[in-house]
Amino acid sequence: MTAPLLDVSSLAKHFGIPAAPVRAVDGVSFAIARGETLGLVGESGCGKTSLVRTLLRLNAPTSGTAVLDGVDIAAAKGRELRAIRRKMQVVFQDPYQSLNPRMRVDRIISEPWALHRDVVPRGQWSTEVARLLADVGLRAEHAERYPNEFSGGQRQRLGIARALALKPSLLVCDEPVSALDVSVQAQVINLLAKLRRERNLAMLFVAHDLAVVRHVSDRVMVMYLGRIIESGPTHSIFTAPRHPYTQALLSAVPTPDPTLRGKRKRIVLAGDLPSPANPPSGCRFRTRCWKATSKCAEVEPELTAQPGGLMTACHYPEAPGDR
Repeated sequence: MTAPLLDVSSLAKHFGIPAAPVRAVDGVSFAIARGETLGLVGESGCGKTSLVRTLLRLNAPTSGTAVLDGVDIAAAKGRELRAIRRKMQVVFQDPYQSLNPRMRVDRIISEPWALHRDVVPRGQWSTEVARLLADVGLRAEHAERYPNEFSGGQRQRLGIARALALKPSLLVCDEPVSALDVSVQAQVINLLAKLRRERNLAMLFVAHDLAVVRHVSDRVMVMYLGRIIESGPTHSIFTAPRHPYTQALLSAVPTPDPTLRGKRKRIVLAGDLPSPANPPSGCRFRTRCWKATSKCAEVEPELTAQPGGLMTACHYPEAPGDR
């Protein structure tokens, strides 16, 4: 089998003092193949952003490895880290905060080339900026404008153009459409899908909107309290999830068809997300799970293979139709 582009093994990021750490990311393992989009979902506070920041080395990992194209991001330093960062770029959540308001668009997009001089020769910067703007659906004359002259959707397109400037292999999209109007979200999502096909990009797509994740992802991971509790092909996750938490997440997705709204069972979870500084013993979801037993409090479930290509961390996995 072909080696994955990104191979993450037992990655952890703890904050605070060692005696009482906040386990934001606690032993996460997954892989992304070249040209594949992996969706990452979970409620606020589950550790999605901490995982992204650790992969990008904006946070130093506590332990574990993250190997991108043969180089361990977690251990890389100096020139090696600078070189590997060229291969992974990020599209941020807020297009209003991620662009420098004092820079013109041509400088925003070309700034990475000043740091990595071998990517685009200086004499070709203007031509390459115009090409990148065209790739994201903007015009060449937009290069002379400032970010405040653009709408939110256009600013996110500029952020995507900047992320593509170094010709990365992996694009990390951290809630890339959550700050945009619904009418604009589809345009940006379709643009990302188009660029992925054309450039054979691998993508880690982080989002709260499960409908968006279903549309763009080949596989999906579900995160809860710093751990991956279920993963698998998108179709299996959305049609026959085995973990109770995944089932609860999907039950909360609004149904556009009014004739179906009263027919689908809504799962309402009790309690709040526990603190990552003091996670429950055994299964971390047990304090909110309707199927929890004494075994769930004593033994932490491992990810095990389930029908449909799923990997599920639950002692009592079952599809909704099995009840």
